[in-house]
Amino acid sequence: MKQEIEKHLAEINAFITSSADELEQFRIRFAGKKGILNDLFAMFKTVAPEERREMGKLLNELKESVQQKLDELKETVGAVGRKPEKKLDLTLPATDEHTGSRHPLAIIRKRIIDIFGRIGYTVAEGPEIEDDWHNFSALNFAPEHPARDMQDTFFIGSDPDILLRTHTSSVQVRVMETTKPPIRMTFPGRVYRNEAISARAHCFFHQVEGLYIDKNVSFADLRQTMMYFAKEMFSSDTRIRLRPSYFPFTEPSAEMDISCNLCGGDGCSFCKYTGWVEILGCGMVNPAVLRNCGIDPEEYSGFAFGIGVERITNLVFNVKDLRIFSENDVRFLKQFGSAL
Repeated sequence: MKQEIEKHLAEINAFITSSADELEQFRIRFAGKKGILNDLFAMFKTVAPEERREMGKLLNELKESVQQKLDELKETVGAVGRKPEKKLDLTLPATDEHTGSRHPLAIIRKRIIDIFGRIGYTVAEGPEIEDDWHNFSALNFAPEHPARDMQDTFFIGSDPDILLRTHTSSVQVRVMETTKPPIRMTFPGRVYRNEAISARAHCFFHQVEGLYIDKNVSFADLRQTMMYFAKEMFSSDTRIRLRPSYFPFTEPSAEMDISCNLCGGDGCSFCKYTGWVEILGCGMVNPAVLRNCGIDPEEYSGFAFGIGVERITNLVFNVKDLRIFSENDVRFLKQFGSAL
């Protein structure tokens, strides 16, 4: 057995190859399950006790030689055919970094939230798939209101109770149902309406609605808040105008115009020579809505407003076609890298 081990040691030390196949055959012959090492260790059990120390030492030496030879030749075989590494050329010009930018709608949405955040408004969000109660009924929409018709609203499947929300007012209802006044929050999000897509309308758009409910909240508070927003968003010399309107969830209600930010109110083609541009709707929360949400209208009052993010973005960045906001044209989007 000793002579056999010494013969294999000499064979291992002399073995050289650059072929992966030959190296694998070497591994199988010596270290495989039916290889020489296993056979020798099986024979070791029959060695006389007085010879076991010497034979055990030789066997371990053989085993280590096999592993050492495998490790050594693996590096040699792996290096064969390997492409030489490219050297770094320090004279080449630097690679340009193409830094992205935030979407213009995201920029304006953040500005709106930040403006109201400075006067204590927190942010709440809700689901885009809503039920009839939160989207219509709790907000005092009459059963025959056009917004409940399939021509105005996207209903999901055959269930007339499940729909894509038409405004983020549904989140206002959820907050009023679970929060005791005072409430001072904004509600940003995407909404959906069955509109014909054009330069001025789309089947989805973005809103930031707001709600303030407390004791003794008046229309004067609403007007001053809206004036603060207009001056912060556009310029300190911006003027506002509130025109009577109708919304089922507010009473009284108003549409708010600002003095045209392009002509300063003098009149131009953008404002149709009126000097005014409509930017949002607002009003005092209808007592019926407060009552539907579990708030006592005899004790609390409040106001709400809804801002179309696309409309404000159009005014700030002078974008004339709102379809381009969702076309992912990099030539358009990269213009807003400095607008953060």
